[in-house]
Amino acid sequence: MGGTVDPRRYVEDVVARSGSSFRLGMQCMPRAGRNAMYAIYAFCRELDDVADEPGKTTDKLQKLVEWRSEIDQLYEGQPTHPIARALLGPVRHFNLPKAEFLAVIDGMQMDVGGPIWGPSFEELMLYCRRVAGAVGMLSIHVFGETRPPAPDLATSLGKALQLTNILRDVFEDAADHRLYLPQELLNKYNVRAREPGALLVDPALASVCGDLAEYAKLAFVEADSTLARLDRRKMRPAILMKAVYQRMLANLEARGWDRLAEPIRISRSEKIWLAFRHSFFS
Repeated sequence: MGGTVDPRRYVEDVVARSGSSFRLGMQCMPRAGRNAMYAIYAFCRELDDVADEPGKTTDKLQKLVEWRSEIDQLYEGQPTHPIARALLGPVRHFNLPKAEFLAVIDGMQMDVGGPIWGPSFEELMLYCRRVAGAVGMLSIHVFGETRPPAPDLATSLGKALQLTNILRDVFEDAADHRLYLPQELLNKYNVRAREPGALLVDPALASVCGDLAEYAKLAFVEADSTLARLDRRKMRPAILMKAVYQRMLANLEARGWDRLAEPIRISRSEKIWLAFRHSFFS
């Protein structure tokens, strides 16, 4: 498949099908940067699918091994998968660090190796660094702003976005026997359930989510502080992504943590308004 498929069209289709909140942030970029971000997003989406799809753990781990090999081939100039082929130009043009692609794979391996259920706070932060902070580190290379403190922004904003994702998906993840809420907060509120049914009806779960939301808000504050010292024009895609996710977190809080089964999404009109606001008034 790798040699017959147009790699650019392939990753564009992945992004178009995803309905991702990141799409508007990517669309506002110049073509070279946009193509790079599409390829990075498609890579992450592909690995997400490996972790989330049904199947044997051994088969999933083998797919991650194959992706490690594909990244090796990419940096040797001989990629075969359409996504890796789409990454070849950006890797060279933007000097994308190989270690960050491997970090994303490491994060997915944490998911695949056994369903995560109540990790320690330290483990949760490592997970966020791998699956989100690594993407941030790749992104700042594309944005053209890698000088300090840009790496701090990559990790703090990555943490904020991932914690918001976790809070958005508590109900859905629990149904898949996954729980990313940290053990320290579960212990604080005496949440002991190990089964989704019991967990989701525990009234103390709302307090756990509320506390984790405060950590997410602190991470957004850290990101704001760092952004103030960077070229905001270059960082406009990050500013837009931050705005969308801050709105999502605010909507989650307004809905209430005792109503986890009710999905929250940002409407297209909200995203367009945020894009307009942060394109012209940031």
